[in-house]
Amino acid sequence: MFFSIIIPLYNRPQEIKELLDSLTLQVYTDFEVIIVEDGSTAPAADIVKSYQDRLDVHYYVKPNEGQGFARNYGFARAKGDFFIVFDSDILVPEDYLLQVVNGLKRDNWDAFGGPDAAHESFTPIQKAISYSMTSPFTTGGIRGNKKHVGQFHPRSFNMGISRAVYEQTKGFKLSRRSEDIEFSIRIIESGFRVGLIPEAFVYHKRRANFQQFYKQTNAFGKGRIDIFKLFPKELKPVHALPAVFVLGLVGLLLLVLINVATHGACIVVNSLASMGGLFLTLYTMGLFLHAWTTTKRLDVALLAVVAAYTQLIAYGTGFLTNAWEKIVLKR
Repeated sequence: MFFSIIIPLYNRPQEIKELLDSLTLQVYTDFEVIIVEDGSTAPAADIVKSYQDRLDVHYYVKPNEGQGFARNYGFARAKGDFFIVFDSDILVPEDYLLQVVNGLKRDNWDAFGGPDAAHESFTPIQKAISYSMTSPFTTGGIRGNKKHVGQFHPRSFNMGISRAVYEQTKGFKLSRRSEDIEFSIRIIESGFRVGLIPEAFVYHKRRANFQQFYKQTNAFGKGRIDIFKLFPKELKPVHALPAVFVLGLVGLLLLVLINVATHGACIVVNSLASMGGLFLTLYTMGLFLHAWTTTKRLDVALLAVVAAYTQLIAYGTGFLTNAWEKIVLKR
């Protein structure tokens, strides 16, 4: 099987260098790499050129339209039997393609996705963010997990489609924000076999600081409402949990303020505030202990608490604000 690896790139020359480094180590070598520079002001042409003696790499430059359409540009120029989509901020284990081949032979998928993990070289914040996005204590626990909720939807940081899938679906319809979920839903609705290859994981850096992580996950929350407008049946109760968490935090804060203002005179308010505070304390302790057990690092576990709260609040507020705009106000 010949693979075409498609990588959209926007102002991340250092990231593409690290990704290409990891691709040179693949034990399965029947693949090409297609890099689509999507209107970058910091192009990676020289870096990509330096790998031409080690990889079958092709470099294209186009005006900026977003990662979805950049991937389509790569699909149209790919020669492979199977197209694999990566984000530029990943590293690939040396047996990745071999695991993909084995998984496709075993399960006969037309399209697949794989999990992500934290590499030992990642910073503590990156490891904490990686934990948060894959933890059962946050909505990230449903991503790349064998026990995922409902039909598995591949995500574009680690996604593969057959040539037949591309030829029938014509690729991504959205350029940005939840474009991969929309694409996955259309693939499934077209009757193709779609699933997870658990062994085909990548190391995903995600974001370098919590401000960037907040912005990214806030967009995820907004994107979930965008998907609901296109495919109403795809909105599940689990998708609203971060919004419930945000509303719960706001409610708890109001109860505490009322309790302080009334000097605890209202027994009902006092009881509700105590119960809410107890729940939040237990949740935070459980989150911390699970992160510490999982990562084996005290500093990462502490940062994981910050990452989880950042993720839940960012996603929840994005979900709520876009729901208000698109559903309530019908804009």
